[in-house]
Amino acid sequence: MTSLGSTYLAFLCPMPMELRPVVKKLNLQKTTVGEATLYIGKLEGRDVCAMQTGMGTPLARAATERLLDAVPVQRVVVVGITGAVENVTPIGTLVIPEVVVNANTGVEYRHTPLGDHDAHGVMWTTDELYTDLDFIAGLRSRGVISLDMETAAIAEVCEQRSVPWSVFRVISDRATDGSVDEEVFHLSNQDGSPNGRAVARYFLTHPGRLPRMMRLARGAKLATDKAAEVAIRACRQVPA
Repeated sequence: MTSLGSTYLAFLCPMPMELRPVVKKLNLQKTTVGEATLYIGKLEGRDVCAMQTGMGTPLARAATERLLDAVPVQRVVVVGITGAVENVTPIGTLVIPEVVVNANTGVEYRHTPLGDHDAHGVMWTTDELYTDLDFIAGLRSRGVISLDMETAAIAEVCEQRSVPWSVFRVISDRATDGSVDEEVFHLSNQDGSPNGRAVARYFLTHPGRLPRMMRLARGAKLATDKAAEVAIRACRQVPA
């Protein structure tokens, strides 16, 4: 049985759809420790937990602090989806960045990749939705290969607490193909759950976009499943 006094390998997932496959694959059980809602279980006989952060740097930073206040953590593993900055990278491509940059501060963070994966490229953490093609091209010229909204904030807290961290993100969409615009972006609440009213209004206004949204949903499902699978496989190699 898992002990709350153990040292945990902790998975942090921004949205429910990113958390769900981790919980399912590891058969984790929901519990509350202090102010943190955790999912607790075992991986190869070692104690693991998973937690949802919500979307964006403020929520990710606060959730990471709650996690580290609640239980002793050996390593934090960020698991989820990310957006490509061009139209070439296939949906479902694993991204293990060499550097993660906080767009708000310019601070760079470097993690220790797990497993046999080589790190490359820059992941850009931002609270904004980028649709300007010239701006995105400028990011590409700086070595940016994908965009996310949480990793740099999680890394900031981990490094302040001297907790090692790693990241496994998988491409679910592309910033340059028009699949995600301001309307689509706001179909989710800040905690990552669907905004029912916004979704209903969107399809009433744009009934012809259903096929596009179905493709986007399939890409997200593929990406979340793969991110969980690869992260769990890599964590099997972490020394207890």
